[in-house]
Amino acid sequence: MGKLLSLLSRDDSNCCSSPRYDIFLDFENAAPTDTERDVYEEVQRVLLDSEKILEEIQCYKGAGKEIREAIADPSRISQERAWRAVRPLVEKLLRCYNHSLQLQRVVPRLLGSLVGGSMSPTQHLEQQQALVKQFAEILEFVLKFDEYKMKTPAIQNDFSYYRRSVSRGGLINAELPPGEDPHITAEVANRMSLFYAQATPMLKVLSEATSQFVNDNQQDLENTTETLSTMAKVCLRMLENPKLVAQFSREETSLLVLRVMVGLIILYDWVHPSGAFCRSSSVDVKGCVKFLQQQPPTKAEPLLNALRYTTKHLNHQSTPKNIRTLLAA
Repeated sequence: MGKLLSLLSRDDSNCCSSPRYDIFLDFENAAPTDTERDVYEEVQRVLLDSEKILEEIQCYKGAGKEIREAIADPSRISQERAWRAVRPLVEKLLRCYNHSLQLQRVVPRLLGSLVGGSMSPTQHLEQQQALVKQFAEILEFVLKFDEYKMKTPAIQNDFSYYRRSVSRGGLINAELPPGEDPHITAEVANRMSLFYAQATPMLKVLSEATSQFVNDNQQDLENTTETLSTMAKVCLRMLENPKLVAQFSREETSLLVLRVMVGLIILYDWVHPSGAFCRSSSVDVKGCVKFLQQQPPTKAEPLLNALRYTTKHLNHQSTPKNIRTLLAA
């Protein structure tokens, strides 16, 4: 199990001062304890598929050329060519969508282990680092997937063409293996269409799964939000402290922690009744945003955009003007 290098500590000069978050969460090497193993193995199966899903979406090329040719020349030959180009792409999109359903299934179980019970949020972070690491990996996957999706407008164009082609009927069973059904059911197609219409579809799924967990476990609302805010503060402190950053053995871990910090703010904003941006929020939004703004734009802008466009309360009256100004595009 990854070791906590330092627990939440207070300034030596004043026992009543605000806590400092000099915690090192081992996002690289934490291994499950016996009590974590069942949940860990279930979540790990989904995370292993996450790597394949990221490859699918990152390498998505689209069938724009074939679709344009089919529209310009609606002959059977051009229609068949477009269909053969689109069908395998839609199968990729279906795999990505089905993966979102798997995340939706395992996230509540993971949260159920990470909040509540007899342990405080700090104790959860200390004693369940393998599950904390998995939660971080889910957040990183979600933000990576949505970043790639936003850069790939061909996804919605391809799926729209697929649906139009199917609705016309009479298409195109050529070159299908025996017994293979080329069509997605109308119900699944509608759900996929709604999923891909979102600017950040995986983040929406994660936010809704977290909100549903809280709705189903009202007794853990405070523990859930406190766990999210504590973990966000720990991530910020890890990034700000050169001694803690020096503990990373891989350069990309810093970006993982950055993504996780942003994902935690967004989840907190969706789950907490007053959101992450109000004056009473326990999340250091100002500190996190200022740290992001010091990073190279290629790293910072997708994450700043996630805060601007996927949070729930940023534009509420309760959000201080200086926070809205800080996050203005």
